[in-house]
Amino acid sequence: MGSSRRGGRLELRLRLVHRLLALASLLLLASGEVIFEERFEDGWETRWVESDWKRSEGKAGKFKHTAGKYSGDPDDKGIQTTLDARHFAISAKIPEFSNKGRTLVLQYSIKFEQDIECGGGYIKLMSGYVNQKKYSGDTPYSLMFGPDICGTQTKKLHLILSYQGQNYPVKKDLQCETDRLTHVYTFILRPDASYSILVDNRERESGSMYTDWDILPPRKIKEVNAKKPKDWDDREYIEDPDQVKPEGYDSIPREIPDPKDKKPDTWDDDDDGIWKPRRIPNPAYKGQWKRKKIKNPNYKGKWKIPWIDNPEFEDDPDLYVLKPLKYIGIEVWQVKAGSVFDNILICDDPEYAKRAAEETWGANKEAEKEAFEEAEKERKAREDKEAQQAREEGERRRRERGDRHRGRDHYKDRYKRRNRDHWDDYHDEL
Repeated sequence: MGSSRRGGRLELRLRLVHRLLALASLLLLASGEVIFEERFEDGWETRWVESDWKRSEGKAGKFKHTAGKYSGDPDDKGIQTTLDARHFAISAKIPEFSNKGRTLVLQYSIKFEQDIECGGGYIKLMSGYVNQKKYSGDTPYSLMFGPDICGTQTKKLHLILSYQGQNYPVKKDLQCETDRLTHVYTFILRPDASYSILVDNRERESGSMYTDWDILPPRKIKEVNAKKPKDWDDREYIEDPDQVKPEGYDSIPREIPDPKDKKPDTWDDDDDGIWKPRRIPNPAYKGQWKRKKIKNPNYKGKWKIPWIDNPEFEDDPDLYVLKPLKYIGIEVWQVKAGSVFDNILICDDPEYAKRAAEETWGANKEAEKEAFEEAEKERKAREDKEAQQAREEGERRRRERGDRHRGRDHYKDRYKRRNRDHWDDYHDEL
């Protein structure tokens, strides 16, 4: 009896342990995993390596740790591009991560403080080994995501994925934000190859890798040799076959004599000819008779070329899987520097990414907007003051030139008078 009770208690304990382990697994799954998160706080330099690419040519820019000229929180710093017309390249090693069977979330914020004119603001994820001191625009990457602005025409949001060593840009024309405030860009790639793009925590675009990239041949294609069946009736309306033209309809004249028109008293049939009243439109005339239109009971709809299975399509269930990710990098070229990158996140939980965006960008966006407006007022006042000083300086220089001209005119007059006296003497001698 005792051993039976002990065995029962042991079994109960084992069940409880299994339940706790299962619950812990569910909680771990629900909480997700943060692969890499960078808010550029103290010690960020130990995680990031600036490349020497283009440095020997004098074309390499530098990153500065700052919140920028205006921000919602001066202590919330990122890294800002400095020096115009430069290449910028910096990277960080991340814990190796495979998105096979998992959702991949890539998120970061960027603020274009400058009038960028032309340049990128995207980030890249790299697989394999990367020599970070030589990281460059030629370094292979598995994912590239973010804005690219050039003039008024290009306001593109890049989304490029690598598949079997080849880069494929998304086919959709994605647009980025172009103002000078901070914006958060989020890319979510799921195991079913569906994706979403969020801007400032709102979904901007969604779709599937099967349809929005030219990676695999399409599942379905149009049957190019298909022809509309002879018995296909695509007339939505037809004439009513039961309607009959009223008797005498065609004998109704278009015009009739005006019954109100009277023969003038002065009219003389011998001299003026036989009088006829003027003709007016016949209100009983309805035009050419046509049957009424009715719904066609045999209507099958507009015929369309049918879609068929593409014989060249071969599914790849790992279409969404990137090569194991090991590095994250910023590699851009900018005509005018001043972009602040911040709050970089790689994880597998979209909800965590949303919360992270609200804790950073969301908490500071209104204060940043106010700081930007105040900075714009100060800039406008400074420019107005400089313009006024330039006008005053120009006016001063014009006055100085005027004084010099008057002095020269005085000497010219004396010279003319003196020479005129000589010419008068000459004429007197003649």
